[in-house]
Amino acid sequence: MDSSGQDSSMTSTGLASGGTLPPGLTEEEAEEMQLELTKVDDEIQTLRQVLTAKERHATELKRRLGISPLSEIKQNITKGWHEVQCSSAYLTASATLEDISRSETYKRTQDTLSQAGQMTSAAISTMGSAIRSRFGEMRALPYSGSNLSMRHSLSMPAMR
Repeated sequence: MDSSGQDSSMTSTGLASGGTLPPGLTEEEAEEMQLELTKVDDEIQTLRQVLTAKERHATELKRRLGISPLSEIKQNITKGWHEVQCSSAYLTASATLEDISRSETYKRTQDTLSQAGQMTSAAISTMGSAIRSRFGEMRALPYSGSNLSMRHSLSMPAMR
């Protein structure tokens, strides 16, 4: 780039050096288009600066109002969740799940799984009681072959 901010490989018309004009385009039209392009680029830069200033102003207003980034995130999540709940896909899925939960098959499966869970819980509880009882019996027995009792052996972690 040269000091004018233009690419030094460009001619006065903005065409690449050594390049030719596109068919049907005069040098005057090319220069006009180049001027228009320059103006549009300048406008884009101005709009970026204005947007940056507006964003800073909005940030300052939010700070003065006590609106923190965290509260904005919470608000965005709440709004997003509301939009999800109002979407047709969500409403359709909810209705389908509601229909399923009212079906006889679902109720029978739920009852069966509930009974299986209760039976499993009872079996594990019974097994735990039996193991606890057996350990209690083993602690009372002397440990043969050593002066240490079974209680000491059970309370010491295995050495590896």
